[in-house]
Amino acid sequence: MKGSKVYRVFILDDQPLFRQGICYSLSHLPDIDVGGEYGVDEEVLSIIEASPPDVVLLDISGPANGGLKLCRSIKQHLPGISVIVLTPQPEDDQLFQAIKAHASAYLSRTVTIDKLAQTIRQCAQGEHPINENLVGRPKLAEQVLKQFYELSREKETATFISPLTPRETQVLDYMAQGYLNKQIADALNVSEQTIKNHITSILRKLNANARTQAVIVAIKKGLVSVNKE
Repeated sequence: MKGSKVYRVFILDDQPLFRQGICYSLSHLPDIDVGGEYGVDEEVLSIIEASPPDVVLLDISGPANGGLKLCRSIKQHLPGISVIVLTPQPEDDQLFQAIKAHASAYLSRTVTIDKLAQTIRQCAQGEHPINENLVGRPKLAEQVLKQFYELSREKETATFISPLTPRETQVLDYMAQGYLNKQIADALNVSEQTIKNHITSILRKLNANARTQAVIVAIKKGLVSVNKE
């Protein structure tokens, strides 16, 4: 695996034994590095900001929706980080809240290590496997679409913090076409980290917390078009 990309992961869970079990299982994978394991607490944000991982594994089974609140905080402060939420009992209402919190994936705590590793890789590469959870749930999908539509309406009259650079506009155009970070990097002949940096800047300038929301805002503003030949 020499020269291969290594994805850095933080594990946030209030059960030390569960954290240690995931850490031990992932330690056998050469392309995934566990950078730290902590409880679910807003104070961990300072640690994440000091040394940002590619992916955060976050338990949302605690009281008062603390995990979902932390997910929102992570995405607000560091939108370039992907958050995979873990739940003991997957359900539609919670899935909807996870989507609203801009989680990249929604998994059961009983997930296999192979599935978890696959999802970590997908999220680190800019994918959103959480969208796959909507397949076969038409009512939930309609609810999600309505939510994003309302968000896009709210942003129509918003002003930009600063204009997008030509390169950011180019990256945003690829995002609107459904390209993943690695695909954009290959197309523009730059590193994947450079693309991540551009996307972080785009999200900040468009006042968006997720790629999907940024694309919707950009389309509404006429910055990009999805009608590609």
